[in-house]
Amino acid sequence: MAEAKKKAKARARPSATRKRAPRRKARPTSAGRTKQRFVVSHHREEDFETGLRAYAQYRDLGIAKATRGMVRAHVIRFVPPCDPREVSKRHYHAVDFQMVYVLKGWIKTEIDGQGEILMRAGSAWVQPPRVEHVVLDYSGDCEVLEIILPADFETVELE
Repeated sequence: MAEAKKKAKARARPSATRKRAPRRKARPTSAGRTKQRFVVSHHREEDFETGLRAYAQYRDLGIAKATRGMVRAHVIRFVPPCDPREVSKRHYHAVDFQMVYVLKGWIKTEIDGQGEILMRAGSAWVQPPRVEHVVLDYSGDCEVLEIILPADFETVELE
């Protein structure tokens, strides 16, 4: 019994030779990509400009410049009232990634393979590359945040 106590006590004592935790390997860097820069964008009404679509105003957030073309992020403000003859044109974007988050209002879209979807403030979705879609309707106060890779991309109208 004395021998068992001795062994238990020896196990409870800190070891004189502690092992170091293995060093974590550094995350691999993306070969060929240039360093990103810090950028900040504050809300200013005068920064909204007409862009890709006449029924929308775009506020570029400066991400494309900061990432040297890797990513684009902008706030899109839809101009009321919605005119389905103008907005409801089937198209797709030649992108690697596209994510949309509804900041205000609502937007109704139809995405190939998903049908009609009504997105409200707080809704987010990812559109796979080259997926065909169409805007069907939107509220007068609709604003979305869109993030796209790469920053420069082609939009292909199908109608």
